[in-house]
Amino acid sequence: QGQLVESGGGSVQAGGSLRLSCAASRYVYRWSCMGWFRQAPGKEREGVASIYTGLGRTYSADSVKGRFTISQDNAKNTVYLQMNSLKPEDTAMYYCAAYSGGCRPRWNVVGDFDYWGQGTQVTVSL
Repeated sequence: QGQLVESGGGSVQAGGSLRLSCAASRYVYRWSCMGWFRQAPGKEREGVASIYTGLGRTYSADSVKGRFTISQDNAKNTVYLQMNSLKPEDTAMYYCAAYSGGCRPRWNVVGDFDYWGQGTQVTVSL
């Protein structure tokens, strides 16, 4: 059974916005580092943003700073990724991931994350 379920992907034009959601089981959500990763065809999976659900501490990649915002809703055990000013290079499959921990010292290493969602496609066109 899925511990993480993503939704919210789609196709938009450059400059547009999308919001991704990741619903987690309560067991996975609490006191966890929950992150968003993305993988474009032919490229390695890379960390986009993470949040430590225990304190709301956030981390993000330089490539998305000022455009993407990660947030949480404790009542819904859900993490969001608000993506604004989207660019064609943001096109990728986006994955939600989680591990029990505080996102320190690392927030974006694929091997640290124990739980993964099925992915949701984001396509940005000119």
